[in-house]
Amino acid sequence: MTTSTAEAASAALVAALRGPLQNALAERADTIRQALPARPEGPEERLAWLQALGQEDARQAALLDRLDALCAHLAGRPALGYPADVPIPEAALEEAEGFVDAEVAALITAYRKRSAEPFQSIESSHDCDEDSGGCD
Repeated sequence: MTTSTAEAASAALVAALRGPLQNALAERADTIRQALPARPEGPEERLAWLQALGQEDARQAALLDRLDALCAHLAGRPALGYPADVPIPEAALEEAEGFVDAEVAALITAYRKRSAEPFQSIESSHDCDEDSGGCD
């Protein structure tokens, strides 16, 4: 497969995954949002809200923030902590697992496989001999 063909296949895979992943993560976020007390918008009010939450609700609030950030990233607004040049962070795939149908799960597997390929080809293109102390 040529580079442009591989890039086109990767772009098509990203396009096929982006919507279903964003939907799955948004549905999870909405479920959590409905279960938590109303979350204020202002920073001072948000801090007081977080401090008033119990341990389980605080954990759910943190997950809600993570899911919201991942949804934004998938929508083209890179989130802090996720590289802007990575269209679908591994964290989004992890959070979607178990919340998508078999077809999307198969696309996730294909995306992970394709994402790993460049690293494999780079490693296999160098002949390293640790005994002689170097790589060709």
